[in-house]
Amino acid sequence: MIVFDLACPSAHVFEIWFGSTADYEGQKARGLIVCPYCGSSEVEKAVMAPRVAAKSNQRSEAVQLPAPTPSPPTSEATPMASMPSPEAFKTMVKAMAEVQAKMLEGSDYVGSRFADEARAMHLGETDHRPIHGQTTVAEAKALIEEGVPVAPLPMPVRPPGQDN
Repeated sequence: MIVFDLACPSAHVFEIWFGSTADYEGQKARGLIVCPYCGSSEVEKAVMAPRVAAKSNQRSEAVQLPAPTPSPPTSEATPMASMPSPEAFKTMVKAMAEVQAKMLEGSDYVGSRFADEARAMHLGETDHRPIHGQTTVAEAKALIEEGVPVAPLPMPVRPPGQDN
């Protein structure tokens, strides 16, 4: 997993996790990345401070970077006006990731075999068990049309053994 700080033309800065740089580039090319504050799809990588651990014989001193000033909403009816602060948003995303990790405890990662495994369980060909994995959008739609109970995960999942 890799984390990027992204920014929109309105100077909103936000953090998103991706499986790889290629995942980021692919999602950006397809217009899937939008600013959570204003909805703009014109986002670019923002300058990031490196996360380097201090040596054990030195004390660490935090460097406080100035926070960007969000643009005021254009109208009272703008739904983005009620968006949380960047810090609150990061806290909520972290909480979502923790809930998802708890949900996946005891679930088998089946990778790209997800659609086949879910279908086999639905048809009674294999025993039911909690699984998670990857599939295409078209295959997920087909599963739903067949009545197979599936749902997308809100956060990306690293395949076992692919931690940095």
